[in-house]
Amino acid sequence: MSEPHEGALDEAQTTEAAPVEAAALAPETEAGPETETAPESEDASETAAVPEEPATPSEPDPALLAARSQARAALEEITGADTIGADGGFEVHDEHLVTLFFECRLPGYPGWHWAAALTRVDEASPVTVLEVELLPGEGAVVAPDWVPWSERLAQYREGQARQAAEESAAAEDAAAELDDDAADDLMDNDFSDFDDELDGVDIDALHGSDDDDDDDDRDDDEDLDDEADDTELFDDDSDDEEE
Repeated sequence: MSEPHEGALDEAQTTEAAPVEAAALAPETEAGPETETAPESEDASETAAVPEEPATPSEPDPALLAARSQARAALEEITGADTIGADGGFEVHDEHLVTLFFECRLPGYPGWHWAAALTRVDEASPVTVLEVELLPGEGAVVAPDWVPWSERLAQYREGQARQAAEESAAAEDAAAELDDDAADDLMDNDFSDFDDELDGVDIDALHGSDDDDDDDDRDDDEDLDDEADDTELFDDDSDDEEE
């Protein structure tokens, strides 16, 4: 048997390699469009996977609405029967989930009402009380919103700083008034009126009366002197007559 020629082997290898290369290139060519369209298919699947929210039923379960006695009995486990007032309506949450409300007669809780949540699995299941609680209604008196201690401390410090600033400003104003000219202060007060009257007494009038009294005293002294002179004169005359 003759050995194959080297040229024939090369041709055979080239012929076998060509389909392999073509096969290797073919997936790349086909994969290109699939890679580009992949996001669209993913978006479509995500859109289809979004569940629709069930609409709230317009009609409540009549069996739940008729279970008010059961709701009252559950409420009486946490409060006195006298604190539960008249029926206060209901709220539908789901097909088989309803909250029944009752008037609250507790003192100090105006506008509040008792609430009992009732449910059942299906039409054939019994009614079950899920929870009972006391809830505020419209216009109810409630506690203020909770404020963190850091915010309350900041508000306190702000108020203290504002008060200190106001007191400092008032002290500066008072000091400025004290620094005014003393002469102007004396002119503004009523000290000068003390020369005229003191507690309703006219000082000038007192001085005038003292002067008048002095004048009267001098006049009296002069009169006495005159009378003494006259007496001596008369005494001299009587002595002459006796001689």
